[in-house]
Amino acid sequence: MGRGRQKAKHTKIARELKYDTYSVNYAALERELGHPSDDDAYVDKWADQYEDEDEDELEKA
Repeated sequence: MGRGRQKAKHTKIARELKYDTYSVNYAALERELGHPSDDDAYVDKWADQYEDEDEDELEKA
């Protein structure tokens, strides 16, 4: 594809993105993302599988 045709294609796509309006279902997005409670803000699901490096260093000393 020549540079002129490639540039025209990119220009077409850029105009579509700039001027077309897309409808967003914010309710579905909010359900998908969810709002974790304060207690569940950070849960390390891998914590039980690995030992802490700090504990290893204390045992060696």
